[in-house]
Amino acid sequence: MKISKEEILQNPHPISGTLRLKILELYHQAHAGHIGCSLSCIDLMIAVLLLEKAELDTFILSKGHAAASLYACLNWLGEITDEDLTTYYLDGTSLPAHPAPGQYKGIPFATGSLGHGLPIGTGVAHAARISREDSYAYVLMSDGETNEGTTWEAAHYALQHRLDNLLMIIDKNGLQGFGSTDQVLGDTASAEKWRAIGFETVEVDGHDIRAISETVKYLKTQKNGLPKAIIAQTTKGKGVSYMENKLEWHYLPMNPAQYQAATREITERYLIEQLENV
Repeated sequence: MKISKEEILQNPHPISGTLRLKILELYHQAHAGHIGCSLSCIDLMIAVLLLEKAELDTFILSKGHAAASLYACLNWLGEITDEDLTTYYLDGTSLPAHPAPGQYKGIPFATGSLGHGLPIGTGVAHAARISREDSYAYVLMSDGETNEGTTWEAAHYALQHRLDNLLMIIDKNGLQGFGSTDQVLGDTASAEKWRAIGFETVEVDGHDIRAISETVKYLKTQKNGLPKAIIAQTTKGKGVSYMENKLEWHYLPMNPAQYQAATREITERYLIEQLENV
Protein backbone atom coordinates (compact mmCIF):
# COMPACT_ATOMS: atom_id res chain seq x y z
CA MET A 1 0.00 0.00 0.00
CA LYS A 2 1.44 3.35 -1.10
CA ILE A 3 1.87 6.18 1.38
CA SER A 4 1.74 9.92 0.75
CA LYS A 5 4.66 12.36 0.79
CA GLU A 6 3.27 13.82 4.01
CA GLU A 7 3.26 10.38 5.63
CA ILE A 8 6.83 9.74 4.51
CA LEU A 9 7.97 13.02 6.05
CA GLN A 10 6.06 12.34 9.25
CA ASN A 11 7.61 8.88 9.65
CA PRO A 12 10.30 7.96 7.08
CA HIS A 13 11.21 4.62 8.67
CA PRO A 14 8.59 2.43 6.94
CA ILE A 15 9.48 3.44 3.39
CA SER A 16 13.21 3.33 4.21
CA GLY A 17 12.85 -0.18 5.58
CA THR A 18 10.53 -1.38 2.82
CA LEU A 19 12.88 -0.28 0.04
CA ARG A 20 15.90 -1.71 1.86
CA LEU A 21 14.13 -5.07 1.95
CA LYS A 22 13.38 -4.78 -1.77
CA ILE A 23 17.05 -4.03 -2.47
CA LEU A 24 18.16 -7.06 -0.45
CA GLU A 25 15.64 -9.23 -2.29
CA LEU A 26 16.95 -8.10 -5.67
CA TYR A 27 20.58 -8.76 -4.78
CA HIS A 28 19.74 -12.11 -3.18
CA GLN A 29 17.77 -13.40 -6.17
CA ALA A 30 20.58 -12.30 -8.52
CA HIS A 31 23.34 -13.50 -6.17
CA ALA A 32 25.07 -10.21 -6.94
CA GLY A 33 27.24 -7.64 -5.18
CA HIS A 34 27.24 -3.85 -4.68
CA ILE A 35 24.79 -4.17 -1.79
CA GLY A 36 26.57 -1.75 0.55
CA CYS A 37 26.55 0.98 -2.10
CA SER A 38 22.78 0.76 -2.55
CA LEU A 39 22.04 0.75 1.17
CA SER A 40 24.17 3.87 1.67
CA CYS A 41 22.25 5.97 -0.87
CA ILE A 42 18.65 4.72 -0.66
CA ASP A 43 17.58 7.43 1.82
CA LEU A 44 18.99 10.10 -0.52
CA MET A 45 16.99 8.63 -3.38
CA ILE A 46 13.80 8.51 -1.31
CA ALA A 47 14.20 12.21 -0.49
CA VAL A 48 14.89 13.22 -4.08
CA LEU A 49 12.88 10.81 -6.23
CA LEU A 50 9.88 10.22 -3.98
CA LEU A 51 9.62 13.66 -2.36
CA GLU A 52 11.31 16.45 -4.31
CA LYS A 53 11.72 15.61 -8.00
CA ALA A 54 9.21 17.45 -10.20
CA GLU A 55 7.84 16.23 -13.52
CA LEU A 56 10.28 18.24 -15.67
CA ASP A 57 13.31 17.49 -13.50
CA THR A 58 16.00 14.97 -14.45
CA PHE A 59 17.58 12.53 -12.01
CA ILE A 60 20.87 10.83 -12.89
CA LEU A 61 22.28 8.01 -10.78
CA SER A 62 25.92 8.57 -11.63
CA LYS A 63 27.05 5.83 -9.22
CA GLY A 64 25.36 3.29 -11.46
CA HIS A 65 26.63 0.30 -9.46
CA ALA A 66 23.82 1.16 -6.99
CA ALA A 67 21.22 0.45 -9.68
CA ALA A 68 19.12 -1.76 -7.41
CA SER A 69 18.27 1.26 -5.25
CA LEU A 70 17.08 3.17 -8.32
CA TYR A 71 15.02 0.20 -9.51
CA ALA A 72 13.42 -0.18 -6.08
CA CYS A 73 12.40 3.50 -6.08
CA LEU A 74 11.04 3.42 -9.63
CA ASN A 75 9.10 0.27 -8.75
CA TRP A 76 7.57 2.04 -5.74
CA LEU A 77 6.62 4.94 -8.03
CA GLY A 78 4.95 2.52 -10.45
CA GLU A 79 7.32 3.07 -13.36
CA ILE A 80 8.93 -0.38 -13.12
CA THR A 81 6.45 -3.23 -12.71
CA ASP A 82 6.81 -6.05 -10.21
CA GLU A 83 7.09 -8.43 -13.14
CA ASP A 84 9.96 -6.48 -14.70
CA LEU A 85 11.70 -6.32 -11.34
CA THR A 86 11.88 -10.14 -11.21
CA THR A 87 14.12 -10.03 -14.30
CA TYR A 88 16.84 -7.97 -12.57
CA TYR A 89 20.32 -9.05 -13.67
CA LEU A 90 18.98 -11.86 -15.91
CA ASP A 91 19.80 -12.32 -19.59
CA GLY A 92 17.66 -10.07 -21.75
CA THR A 93 16.54 -7.87 -18.86
CA SER A 94 15.80 -4.16 -19.11
CA LEU A 95 17.23 -3.90 -15.56
CA PRO A 96 20.93 -4.81 -15.78
CA ALA A 97 23.60 -4.38 -13.11
CA HIS A 98 24.10 -0.75 -14.17
CA PRO A 99 21.19 1.38 -15.45
CA ALA A 100 20.54 1.24 -19.20
CA PRO A 101 18.43 3.86 -21.03
CA GLY A 102 15.59 3.45 -23.50
CA GLN A 103 13.02 1.56 -21.46
CA TYR A 104 12.01 3.79 -18.54
CA LYS A 105 11.56 7.54 -18.29
CA GLY A 106 13.33 7.54 -14.92
CA ILE A 107 16.50 6.14 -16.53
CA PRO A 108 17.40 8.69 -19.23
CA PHE A 109 21.10 7.79 -19.54
CA ALA A 110 23.41 4.81 -19.15
CA THR A 111 25.60 5.19 -16.07
CA GLY A 112 28.14 3.21 -14.13
CA SER A 113 31.35 4.28 -15.82
CA LEU A 114 32.18 6.73 -13.07
CA GLY A 115 32.77 10.38 -13.84
CA HIS A 116 30.08 10.66 -16.52
CA GLY A 117 27.05 11.63 -14.46
CA LEU A 118 28.03 15.18 -13.54
CA PRO A 119 29.02 16.11 -17.13
CA ILE A 120 25.67 14.77 -18.36
CA GLY A 121 23.74 16.53 -15.60
CA THR A 122 25.57 19.76 -16.31
CA GLY A 123 24.54 19.53 -19.96
CA VAL A 124 20.94 18.84 -19.00
CA ALA A 125 20.92 21.84 -16.64
CA HIS A 126 22.44 24.10 -19.29
CA ALA A 127 19.93 22.93 -21.91
CA ALA A 128 17.09 23.75 -19.52
CA ARG A 129 18.54 27.20 -18.95
CA ILE A 130 18.86 27.88 -22.70
CA SER A 131 15.27 26.73 -23.34
CA ARG A 132 14.02 28.75 -20.32
CA GLU A 133 12.59 25.61 -18.75
CA ASP A 134 11.99 25.75 -15.01
CA SER A 135 13.58 22.44 -14.09
CA TYR A 136 16.47 20.96 -12.14
CA ALA A 137 19.09 18.33 -12.86
CA TYR A 138 19.91 16.09 -9.89
CA VAL A 139 23.11 14.03 -10.00
CA LEU A 140 23.76 11.44 -7.29
CA MET A 141 27.45 10.59 -7.14
CA SER A 142 29.76 8.49 -4.99
CA ASP A 143 32.56 10.13 -3.02
CA GLY A 144 35.12 7.99 -4.85
CA GLU A 145 33.76 9.36 -8.10
CA THR A 146 35.02 12.81 -7.16
CA ASN A 147 38.49 11.44 -7.94
CA GLU A 148 37.58 11.60 -11.64
CA GLY A 149 38.93 14.47 -13.74
CA THR A 150 35.70 14.74 -15.71
CA THR A 151 33.87 15.55 -12.49
CA TRP A 152 36.01 18.64 -11.99
CA GLU A 153 35.79 19.70 -15.64
CA ALA A 154 32.00 19.55 -15.40
CA ALA A 155 32.05 21.45 -12.10
CA HIS A 156 33.99 24.33 -13.65
CA TYR A 157 31.67 24.33 -16.66
CA ALA A 158 28.68 24.62 -14.31
CA LEU A 159 30.34 27.51 -12.50
CA GLN A 160 31.22 29.31 -15.73
CA HIS A 161 27.61 29.10 -16.94
CA ARG A 162 26.07 29.89 -13.54
CA LEU A 163 23.95 26.74 -13.47
CA ASP A 164 22.07 27.14 -10.20
CA ASN A 165 19.57 24.55 -11.46
CA LEU A 166 22.22 21.81 -11.03
CA LEU A 167 22.03 19.89 -7.74
CA MET A 168 24.90 17.48 -7.14
CA ILE A 169 24.48 15.04 -4.25
CA ILE A 170 27.56 13.19 -3.03
CA ASP A 171 27.00 9.92 -1.17
CA LYS A 172 29.97 10.26 1.18
CA ASN A 173 30.27 6.84 2.81
CA GLY A 174 34.07 6.98 3.02
CA LEU A 175 34.78 3.77 1.10
CA GLN A 176 35.52 3.13 -2.57
CA GLY A 177 36.56 0.13 -4.58
CA PHE A 178 40.00 -0.47 -3.10
CA GLY A 179 40.08 1.40 0.19
CA SER A 180 38.95 4.39 2.16
CA THR A 181 38.51 7.55 0.12
CA ASP A 182 40.85 9.60 2.30
CA GLN A 183 43.67 7.10 1.66
CA VAL A 184 43.23 6.61 -2.10
CA LEU A 185 43.46 10.18 -3.44
CA GLY A 186 42.52 12.17 -0.38
CA ASP A 187 39.13 13.60 0.49
CA THR A 188 38.04 14.99 -2.87
CA ALA A 189 34.44 15.01 -1.61
CA SER A 190 35.08 17.48 1.21
CA ALA A 191 32.67 20.38 1.61
CA GLU A 192 35.65 22.74 1.86
CA LYS A 193 36.88 21.84 -1.64
CA TRP A 194 33.48 22.31 -3.24
CA ARG A 195 32.91 25.61 -1.47
CA ALA A 196 36.39 26.74 -2.48
CA ILE A 197 35.72 26.35 -6.20
CA GLY A 198 32.38 28.15 -5.89
CA PHE A 199 29.56 25.63 -5.38
CA GLU A 200 26.88 26.50 -2.84
CA THR A 201 27.53 23.59 -0.51
CA VAL A 202 25.52 22.11 2.35
CA GLU A 203 26.43 19.12 4.51
CA VAL A 204 23.65 16.82 5.68
CA ASP A 205 23.05 13.48 7.37
CA GLY A 206 22.49 11.24 4.35
CA HIS A 207 20.12 8.98 6.28
CA ASP A 208 17.86 11.76 7.59
CA ILE A 209 15.19 11.87 4.88
CA ARG A 210 13.46 14.91 6.33
CA ALA A 211 16.73 16.87 6.53
CA ILE A 212 17.67 15.93 2.96
CA SER A 213 14.24 16.99 1.69
CA GLU A 214 14.45 20.32 3.52
CA THR A 215 17.97 20.92 2.17
CA VAL A 216 16.84 20.34 -1.41
CA LYS A 217 13.88 22.68 -0.92
CA TYR A 218 16.17 25.38 0.49
CA LEU A 219 18.77 25.11 -2.28
CA LYS A 220 16.09 25.39 -4.97
CA THR A 221 15.14 28.80 -3.55
CA GLN A 222 18.69 30.08 -4.01
CA LYS A 223 18.62 31.66 -7.46
CA ASN A 224 22.12 33.05 -7.12
CA GLY A 225 23.94 31.63 -10.14
CA LEU A 226 25.80 29.04 -8.07
CA PRO A 227 25.52 25.32 -8.79
CA LYS A 228 24.60 23.33 -5.68
CA ALA A 229 26.40 20.56 -3.80
CA ILE A 230 24.90 18.42 -1.05
CA ILE A 231 27.58 16.49 0.81
CA ALA A 232 25.67 13.63 2.45
CA GLN A 233 27.44 11.80 5.27
CA THR A 234 26.37 8.17 4.93
CA THR A 235 27.25 4.68 6.11
CA LYS A 236 28.08 2.00 3.60
CA GLY A 237 25.71 -0.93 4.15
CA LYS A 238 23.43 1.20 6.35
CA GLY A 239 20.84 -0.90 8.19
CA VAL A 240 22.69 -4.23 8.17
CA SER A 241 25.25 -4.24 10.99
CA TYR A 242 27.55 -6.87 9.49
CA MET A 243 27.80 -4.80 6.30
CA GLU A 244 28.18 -1.34 7.80
CA ASN A 245 31.51 0.37 7.02
CA LYS A 246 32.91 -2.86 5.55
CA LEU A 247 34.76 -2.57 2.24
CA GLU A 248 34.00 -6.17 1.24
CA TRP A 249 30.29 -5.36 0.89
CA HIS A 250 31.15 -3.19 -2.06
CA TYR A 251 31.49 -6.52 -3.89
CA LEU A 252 30.18 -9.58 -2.03
CA PRO A 253 26.83 -11.31 -2.63
CA MET A 254 24.86 -12.71 0.32
CA ASN A 255 24.52 -16.38 1.12
CA PRO A 256 21.09 -17.55 2.35
CA ALA A 257 21.97 -17.22 6.05
CA GLN A 258 23.32 -13.70 5.53
CA TYR A 259 20.20 -12.73 3.60
CA GLN A 260 17.95 -13.97 6.40
CA ALA A 261 20.00 -12.11 9.01
CA ALA A 262 19.92 -8.91 6.95
CA THR A 263 16.17 -8.98 6.35
CA ARG A 264 15.52 -9.72 10.02
CA GLU A 265 17.65 -6.78 11.13
CA ILE A 266 16.08 -4.35 8.64
CA THR A 267 12.63 -5.42 9.81
CA GLU A 268 13.56 -4.91 13.46
CA ARG A 269 15.26 -1.57 12.84
CA TYR A 270 12.75 0.03 10.51
CA LEU A 271 9.45 -1.84 10.43
CA ILE A 272 8.73 -3.42 13.80
CA GLU A 273 6.63 -0.47 15.03
CA GLN A 274 4.61 -0.48 11.81
CA LEU A 275 4.02 -4.22 12.06
CA GLU A 276 2.94 -3.95 15.68
CA ASN A 277 0.32 -1.37 14.71
CA VAL A 278 -1.22 -3.51 11.96
